[in-house]
Amino acid sequence: MNWFLWALLSAFFAGLTAVLAKVGVAHVNSNLATAIRTVVILIFAWSVVLFTKSQSIATIGRRTWIFLVLSGIATGLSWLCYFRACNLVRLPRRPCRQAERCGCDCLSRNFSPRAGDLASLGRGLLIFTGATVLAYAQ
Repeated sequence: MNWFLWALLSAFFAGLTAVLAKVGVAHVNSNLATAIRTVVILIFAWSVVLFTKSQSIATIGRRTWIFLVLSGIATGLSWLCYFRACNLVRLPRRPCRQAERCGCDCLSRNFSPRAGDLASLGRGLLIFTGATVLAYAQ
C-alpha cells in the first residue's frame, strides 16, 4: 500500500477513536477511561511487534529513546485532557481535533527540519480560530 492509503486509514481510525472514546467516557471517570484504553493499546502494540518482523529494542539509540518517552508522556497527557474535556461538556470532537492539528503544526516548526512557511502558520491560525468558534458556539 502507498502512503496515501495509510494516511486515509489513519484519518479513519482517528475519527473512529474519537467517537468511540466519547461514548466510552460517558459514564466513567476520565482517568480510569484513559488507563483502560492505555492497557488495551499496550497489549495491541506489543502484539504487533511480536508477530511481525521488527527491529530489536537493543538497536534503538539513546536520543530516540528520549524522544519516544517524551512522546509517550505527551500522548498520555493529551488523552487525559481530551477525556476530561469530554466529561466536562457535551463537546463535539471536531474542535478538539482541529485544535490538536494546530498544536501539531505549531510545534513541528520547532522540531522538523522541514518547518512550514508563513502561509502554513496562517492556515493553522485560521483552523484554530474556527475550532474555537465551534467549541464556544455550542
